[in-house]
Amino acid sequence: MQALVRACQSKACAGEVVAVVSNRSQAAGLQWAQGQGIATEVVAHRDFSSREAFDQALAAVIDRYEPDYVLLAGFMRILTPAFVEHYAARLINIHPSLLPAFPGMHTHEQALATGVQSHGCTVHFVTPVLDHGPIIAQGVVPVMPDDTPDTLAARVLTVEHRVYPAVATWLAQSRVKLMPDQRVQVEGAPRRLFVSEHAQ
Repeated sequence: MQALVRACQSKACAGEVVAVVSNRSQAAGLQWAQGQGIATEVVAHRDFSSREAFDQALAAVIDRYEPDYVLLAGFMRILTPAFVEHYAARLINIHPSLLPAFPGMHTHEQALATGVQSHGCTVHFVTPVLDHGPIIAQGVVPVMPDDTPDTLAARVLTVEHRVYPAVATWLAQSRVKLMPDQRVQVEGAPRRLFVSEHAQ
């Protein structure tokens, strides 16, 4: 989230962050966003008796800001199909693996356990299927022989901070097209792969 805001502030990203919404009042990003003059909201999931009720309240708050897109960043809640449908083709997520490999949690541990030589992140449209959906862009980093989950996560984070702001810019410029076959095309960016300097 901070990388996206900084990119917009520096004009590296053509978009504008109109609000930061969290389900956790203690989320560190909320206070930081307030310090940047960005509107913040908290919709605490524990205040609701069902996932559906929480998602309805969350959507009501988001819709007050009339965003063109909703970008998830560190939001660790499974969203209901109704919520996803409400923001169809406007809900974007970043996941710390090269999807479709390693959906879900503990992606860096999974990568090390399986011995893959490359790892990374994926920015994708959200569908009702967890960590699934049309891929907009990916970032790739090498897996080093002495990597731990923490060192690998840190390397992936550096490429995440390149990929997500780039995608946000493409979205703001209306360059991202979701095709009928559910593949993504980006005008002026036929190859949407970001490679870590370590991998070159």
